[in-house]
Amino acid sequence: MGAMSVIHCNPEMKNYYDRKMAEGKHALSVINAVKNKLVLRAVAVIKSQTHYVDNFVKSNETIKKVA
Repeated sequence: MGAMSVIHCNPEMKNYYDRKMAEGKHALSVINAVKNKLVLRAVAVIKSQTHYVDNFVKSNETIKKVA
């Protein structure tokens, strides 16, 4: 139910859902991917013990480490 709610209420997740559906993915597979995104975000907030930041932007230092 949480995944369905976030698809309807959150524009970022709605765009993700629509994009995956346009790629031809099965609806339940996409909903499962949205569930996974929600769980990963919740775990990240718990691990970092901070509030959720909706518009997270990677710093240049983080981008350089990844590249």
